[in-house]
Amino acid sequence: MAKPGDTLLFSTVRRDFRPWLLLLNAAVATTGGLLLPTALAGAVDMALSGKFVLVTVLWLLLLAATEIVGDAIGIVLAASITARATAWLRKRLSRHLLALGHPSRFAAGDAVSRLTGDCGNAGGIVVTLLALTVTAVSSVGAVVALALLDWRLAAVFAVSVPLAMFLVRSHMQLTADDVLAYQQVSGEISARLLDAVAGRHTIAAAGIADRESERVLQPLPRLAAAGAGMWRTQAKMMWRAGLLLPAVELAVLVAAGFGILEGRLTTGDVLAALGYTALGMGIVGQMPQLTVLERTRASATRIAEVLDTPVPPRPELLPSTGIELRNVSVDGALHDVSLTIPGGAFAAVVGSSGAGKSTLAAVLGGLSAVDNGTVAREGAVGYAFERPALLGTTIGRSIGYGTAADDAQVRDAAVAAQVHDVLIRLPQGYDTPLADAPLSGGEAQRIGLARAIVRDPEVLVLDDATASLDTVTEAKVDAALTTALPGRTRVVVTHRPATAARADVVVWLEKGRLRGTGTHQELWDHEDYRAVFTGGE
Repeated sequence: MAKPGDTLLFSTVRRDFRPWLLLLNAAVATTGGLLLPTALAGAVDMALSGKFVLVTVLWLLLLAATEIVGDAIGIVLAASITARATAWLRKRLSRHLLALGHPSRFAAGDAVSRLTGDCGNAGGIVVTLLALTVTAVSSVGAVVALALLDWRLAAVFAVSVPLAMFLVRSHMQLTADDVLAYQQVSGEISARLLDAVAGRHTIAAAGIADRESERVLQPLPRLAAAGAGMWRTQAKMMWRAGLLLPAVELAVLVAAGFGILEGRLTTGDVLAALGYTALGMGIVGQMPQLTVLERTRASATRIAEVLDTPVPPRPELLPSTGIELRNVSVDGALHDVSLTIPGGAFAAVVGSSGAGKSTLAAVLGGLSAVDNGTVAREGAVGYAFERPALLGTTIGRSIGYGTAADDAQVRDAAVAAQVHDVLIRLPQGYDTPLADAPLSGGEAQRIGLARAIVRDPEVLVLDDATASLDTVTEAKVDAALTTALPGRTRVVVTHRPATAARADVVVWLEKGRLRGTGTHQELWDHEDYRAVFTGGE
């Protein structure tokens, strides 16, 4: 039965020319393998006759060498094809996950599971399919070779074919559901574990580590059940296949014995018949590969689930000097917001918790789609977050991440973000590995801010990106930004009246609606506005 991921697997197979090289190599090696039993039979008959025939020996050595060299080349090609296919799937999946935006219906841990495990499994589809195809071709070729030796041998072997096909078909049917369940539960556990790691300090402070461990491992019985189901099916098929192969070999051997008695077969022919019988039953011995195929299809289904999720439309960005929102709405967060921020202005976005400040900042920066309305904005955007995720090998590269910024530009951005003095005191300065840098929350925020500055944006959006800084440091950062990015439009989400007081215009949100705009001094006369900063006291 077709699965949603089968189309994706087909695309993976046909996207590269290397599978054709692997197929050609496999064809040569398989041909050598099919001719080898006959060549071995000729060598045995030669030895029994007491005559040395050089051509017979050379032919046997040539076929053996062909199979050995073919296997070696196949291993190298298979590794290259799998690596490239996995990288292609991960690139495609990661791009789509990013396009889906945040928050996504796919939990972070589950997304990581799909990017790592599922893409790794699906990337091996070419090698798995080719291994099964070669085995099937070898089986058919072996039956033909048996028929050429003696049609009676092929007839005896043919009796086992329906039983072998039944074993293969039932194995795939019984394995499919367990494999898919195993992949899904693995992703669920990964998602829970990532959540727990992210909140480890809170968990430790609350003293609920045991309870959290139980929550993370709650799906474990379902994982164990799916795994046990796979192993039961595997074991059942393996012992059945283990009985079938010697039974077929015994039947063919008996038929070959009668052939010797009647003078139709030689001793070498019997040896060749046994070799072809083993090749003919090779598909039954591929039960582990059939399990891998079902795991690959299940992984592809999980990848396709993400890729088939429609990407929400990005906000329509129209040319503008500054920023202009026209009747913008975001379901559950913003309602019919219209505002204009002049080019080069410093705007502060304020409001109580849940007012929609971060959603507005995401819309302004192009990180969130709008359900209604349009967004007009000038130029590129630099974006800094309250809790930035720092990426890159070193501190310097984390600032220049995603850009071609040189060391001087990285240093200038760090100076503007008031974090240069901190970084030069690190053991290796800007070359300090990110994992070895002991950074406070405020220092991490300033590095995230430097990362936004180094992009030299036309619009700079700071979503509580200076919340961990003291008031004096924040004022210094603000002054440095004015010098580093002159004439640029800046939007800052803030809870501090001092920051709002420095702004050219304040955007006041309340329950997702625009309550008012103006200077901090103008809005301060409103009791509700003062309550945003005083908590109503």
